[in-house]
Amino acid sequence: MEKRNLPERPGWRDEARELGFTFADMGGEPYWDETSAYRLTLRQVEEDLEAPCNELHQMSREAVARVIADDEWLTRLAIPAEHWDFVAESWRQGEPELYGRFDLCYDGEGPAKLLEYNADTPTSLYESASFQWLWLEQQQALGVLGPDTDQLNSIHEALVARFGEIIAAGEEVHFAADAQNPEDYATVETLAWAAREAGLGAHFTDLAQIGLSEEGQFADAESRVIGTLFKLYPWEDMLRDDFAEQLRSSGTRFLEPPWKAILSNKGLLPLLWEMFPGHPNLLPAFFMDEVAAALSGGTPAARIARAWDVAQSQLRAGHVTKPIFSREGAGVSIFQDGRETASTPDDTYSHHPMILQALAPLPEFDGFHPVLGAWMVGEECCGLGLREDRARITHNLSRFKPHFIEG
Repeated sequence: MEKRNLPERPGWRDEARELGFTFADMGGEPYWDETSAYRLTLRQVEEDLEAPCNELHQMSREAVARVIADDEWLTRLAIPAEHWDFVAESWRQGEPELYGRFDLCYDGEGPAKLLEYNADTPTSLYESASFQWLWLEQQQALGVLGPDTDQLNSIHEALVARFGEIIAAGEEVHFAADAQNPEDYATVETLAWAAREAGLGAHFTDLAQIGLSEEGQFADAESRVIGTLFKLYPWEDMLRDDFAEQLRSSGTRFLEPPWKAILSNKGLLPLLWEMFPGHPNLLPAFFMDEVAAALSGGTPAARIARAWDVAQSQLRAGHVTKPIFSREGAGVSIFQDGRETASTPDDTYSHHPMILQALAPLPEFDGFHPVLGAWMVGEECCGLGLREDRARITHNLSRFKPHFIEG
């Protein structure tokens, strides 16, 4: 893996605006940055990224089954008790998932390490699926990249196929997001584009405009009943909102399904480590309250003793703390040699339970630290998007970088 300086495409910003990519620059800094790109080899993509992510996804599904059968884990993951049956029923009925994104630490050598799983409301989809592919094709046409270069990117085609698998042709689907957030809007429009290509009806609706009919059904601003809803709104909030008690009785089918509340939770990381201690693509992770005594030289909870023993050498090299619910790096702190060496000042999520995860130092390329986002559609890895930042904690303004496969 290398970072290669490349010339920018002439007029790409004008084209971005015409295509609706209005957030290519944010906060006076580039968000989309094509002054350089990351090169990976086919072996790295197939062996170090695709295959491990497919395995991680199957492990995550095993974790869901474990949680569904264990009230202690449902409590640990802060699933409200009044919705346990709602979440469990969606899993037992096999309600299908749509997409997700594994965030990985990877330097080209491997194994890639799982930082977290954005399984419910991942964004940067438009950049990954569409604008990045356009970049590749145009750079090939300009002779900047060779004709044999490629990209880990069949996201759009996979979404079209997935919609065709899980929703009957001709069915109407509502896609909901915050209409005032251009990145969120771009994400749901990317999904709606794929849905239309799969033969479905697709309507955008502002999250704030969804209401309840007199019959207790969810409806949009035009009073159309919502039968199937893709919502760019996390389950941890939905299960706590004023309308939460109507979620089950409304008859609405949700994408992502309610059982994704288990995966869109950083408490998944300690669970995976407990189930698969020592797995090469996992970092040791624990709930802070279970290892507080061990951190001071005492004994961890008996249930996690084996997982703790396997983790000792990695934890000595450093660790990260993060709340089980957070967005864009909020509440994350890095510790090395017994002291905090980096943190995000946003404490919006600090009231949630905290986890401790072994530190996987991000590689550095020209002063920037990349995180690789591996896209899953259904149960298959089908795309890659990279974000990089000068800081060691990725946040909402971190740059999106294109990638290509060569060699």
